[in-house]
Amino acid sequence: MPDAQAPCSADLLIEHGTVITLDGARRVIEDGAVVVAGGRIVAVGSSAEITSRWRARKVINALRKAVLPGLIDCHAHAGHGLIKSMGGGDGAAWMAACETIYTTGSDAEFWYAEARLAALERLRCGTTTGVCLFGGGDNIMRVDDPVYATRHCDAISEIGTRSFLAVGPSRPPGPRTYASWSGEQRSVREVSFAQMFDCCEEIIRSQHGRAGGRVNICVTLPVYHPEHTPQQLPYADVFRSQARQYRDLARRHALRFTQDGHCSGSLRRAHEEFGLLGESAFMSHSIDLTAEDIAACVATGTRIVHNPSAIMSIRGRCPVPELLDAGVTVALGSDGIAPDRSYDMFRHMFQCMHYHRRHFRDAGVLPHGKVLEMVTIDAARTLGLEHEIGSIETGKKADIILVDLFKPHLMPLNMPVYRVTAFANGADVCTTIVDGKVLMEDGKVHTVDETEVMERAQHATERMLERTGLRHLLDAPPTLWRATRF
Repeated sequence: MPDAQAPCSADLLIEHGTVITLDGARRVIEDGAVVVAGGRIVAVGSSAEITSRWRARKVINALRKAVLPGLIDCHAHAGHGLIKSMGGGDGAAWMAACETIYTTGSDAEFWYAEARLAALERLRCGTTTGVCLFGGGDNIMRVDDPVYATRHCDAISEIGTRSFLAVGPSRPPGPRTYASWSGEQRSVREVSFAQMFDCCEEIIRSQHGRAGGRVNICVTLPVYHPEHTPQQLPYADVFRSQARQYRDLARRHALRFTQDGHCSGSLRRAHEEFGLLGESAFMSHSIDLTAEDIAACVATGTRIVHNPSAIMSIRGRCPVPELLDAGVTVALGSDGIAPDRSYDMFRHMFQCMHYHRRHFRDAGVLPHGKVLEMVTIDAARTLGLEHEIGSIETGKKADIILVDLFKPHLMPLNMPVYRVTAFANGADVCTTIVDGKVLMEDGKVHTVDETEVMERAQHATERMLERTGLRHLLDAPPTLWRATRF
């Protein structure tokens, strides 16, 4: 008979780290260890216990490092990585640039190069899962041809992170003018809402579940809020028709559904008029919500994504503590990396805490552990993945990051949850693991040549600027210096 005491074999052993599990008991294991086999976590415990029972082909010494579940960014925008800061603080100019670039100024190479750059930034910051709406500005989506989404998904597959690409129609009116490029030859055509729908359906069929399930598609739709934008009133019937089509599309393919830009009264309307709320829905921004909005979320199990660093969070406040107290799941999002943000979810955790503490004049609002939940286990629940990722537990996929705690700004070596949420930043992430594969170790990315990724992104940006004639938006405004406002 085999020796009952013989050690078990695994692919990866992480030992001697401070393991912040985010499991049901919220255990923090000093000198802890995690074992990975077949892309999943198979054991978690003290280093002494684990190393006596397990052997692995690869061992990572996590001494003086925090071991965390990979962070999750529940709201961002594809394309934003190559248009940072354009307009120099002029929001209207930036929004107009988005519309031009995303419809007529971008080619397939733009979307591929941008997605690789964004995924690389996420990987380096320890953000192992992210949601990207396939466009931006005022809901201008690149859904005239599936090739653009395909190249985006190619890039994510190559970098190795986990992603949800949200596709849906551009905001009315329609049809919209789109342009494709062959070299420097431009071809322009009008694209109807019906053609956008067909494009979205083809993207779902061809891209959902790619890369062993790391690359997935979800469905999005512009928010209808006529009291804030009276020009939308003539398009009420368009929104109503689209709500039925895209709601049914998401249900038919068992996809998550999201919207960008909810505010006072629009969640209640999305529920009562359009039937868009439910447990598979996660709604972004959600500022200045009414009691009826919150009640609709509670009744339907709808999740909310708070983007504390976003411009919408300057214009209004997402009532995060009130939503949490009502029993609504709230996750955090970056809102993308343009015009002035990053994929560093440590930054957004910190911003979230202080944003709401200032509102309530109460330093006890949103404890450190709560905001960490909002980028891990609560975010996984928002995406319907709480049984797969979001915590370090046996049976879950091995999406794990290591944060180097032995740095001047993170000393002394105590109270690890507080140090991770209040003092750490994305540059402190030294190792990133997705699906059990080590994508970055000791600061060295394994999957791509970082220099090539950045140079290719710069080249794609230059081509876009030449094609659109928007280079003037890179000039510093006269109010950059010696002024109190742009």
